[in-house]
Amino acid sequence: IILWPVESKAMTPTTTTEQSPEEIEATNIVKLHDLAPDFTVQMLDGTRYTLSDLTAEGKVVMITFWATWCPPCRQELSHMQEAIFDRYKGTDLVVLPISRGDDPNKVRSLLDKMGITFNVGLDQSQDIYRLYASNYIPRTYIIDRNGRVAYLGLGYDDEVAEQTHDTLDE
Repeated sequence: IILWPVESKAMTPTTTTEQSPEEIEATNIVKLHDLAPDFTVQMLDGTRYTLSDLTAEGKVVMITFWATWCPPCRQELSHMQEAIFDRYKGTDLVVLPISRGDDPNKVRSLLDKMGITFNVGLDQSQDIYRLYASNYIPRTYIIDRNGRVAYLGLGYDDEVAEQTHDTLDE
């Protein structure tokens, strides 16, 4: 799995073989089965979502932290329209792809360039991200109807995509 360090925007990935599992695990602030920290995110179109409101309505929430400069993040975004948004349309799933630290104009430009039509959240200050982790993107969390972390995925590859689908299909 390829991870992108967030301390810098250097185009040098970290692979899970370069870091010990303990070092990578230490970057998780929120762990599996923890109560997910509450937040409100403003989406690119101005819509606002609060996690606790969504779970109180019985929604399952998929949160993905990403950045415009992160190659595996862009790979995951390109996968999301068909594999997530279209596949789970009409279900109780709310998907919040949250751009971490990016200017809204850069986000809009990237989405336009990639032909992505779904809405994304903005976390310019990285305050939401810092509730969940201290390093590495992309990161995916699936929050169950009780507000607990049912899945935590780090990086992006076919295995992470499969695990995400397995959790959503439960």
